[in-house]
Amino acid sequence: MTQRLSELTTIHVGGQPKRIHTANTRDELIAIAKDVWSRTEEYLVLGGGSNIVAADDLANLEVILVRNLGVEYKGQGRVRVQAGENWNDFVIHTAKQGLAGIESLAGIPGTVGAAPVQNIGAYGQELSLTFHSLEFLDFATGEIEIMTKSDCVFGYRDSVFKRGKQGIITWVEFQFFTDLPAAHNELLEARVQEVLELRSSKGMVLDDKDHDTWSCGSFFTNPIVSETFAKTLPLDSPQWPTEADDGLTVKLSAAWLIENSGIHKGFSLPGSKAAISSKHALAITNRGDATADEVTELARYIQTQVSNKFGINLIPEPNLIGF
Repeated sequence: MTQRLSELTTIHVGGQPKRIHTANTRDELIAIAKDVWSRTEEYLVLGGGSNIVAADDLANLEVILVRNLGVEYKGQGRVRVQAGENWNDFVIHTAKQGLAGIESLAGIPGTVGAAPVQNIGAYGQELSLTFHSLEFLDFATGEIEIMTKSDCVFGYRDSVFKRGKQGIITWVEFQFFTDLPAAHNELLEARVQEVLELRSSKGMVLDDKDHDTWSCGSFFTNPIVSETFAKTLPLDSPQWPTEADDGLTVKLSAAWLIENSGIHKGFSLPGSKAAISSKHALAITNRGDATADEVTELARYIQTQVSNKFGINLIPEPNLIGF
């Protein structure tokens, strides 16, 4: 019997799809994708399942499970990684090798191939800073192309892949910083450990025994608003410069907005098994057997409360599949 997506996603919700196809190599991934695309447009490319909320009814969905592995050193800090590699394992590996640039991204769940889609980031680093290129199989053309940083149009938790460019990433290349003293290796490994401990304290490192980690991580992106609008918010509202750093826009804390709209850590709607994490206001968690509808119902409630209180519409970070 085909697995339910609740068994393959970190928030543990999602119904049983029509079929799951597992790709263990790059060539298998390309062949499976072309076969699936020739028959249907109802498909899902699934890596670690960490940024997905899948609906309870997925009867027509075909899933392409990305499991191709391999790390290839190209020299001078250039590394090619197959899309199915576990992201956190890769971060730990690079730190041990003295390759700097993603050590603060430790503990983020998911696969390497999914990382560019979201332009994952945390604690002052994001993927685009070390990204070099990737191989992409285009859904519209069926052609394989090599995409550079400019092609990917990275933004804050954003990329061209979130703006309508459909297909599959088969591998990703990184350009790491390598001209560092030997002692820096220990600093990189120490930073990885520090980040893992920090994320664990917030319930953001996966643990099957801890329902506070049954989530998609941060459920909403930090809003970016005009500086003029930001001045209307309370003085204790956290605000940071944006990437543009032009003084015209600022980034706000979604977690602060949620808590100050009256929604506390651990909050859930009556009778629902979906709840805000008891450790982190920005994570929606599955307390054991929540449905996808309960997760999205809580998300909409949070959006409404924040909008009513502050006039800000929070944007979900995970991909919503089948809704």
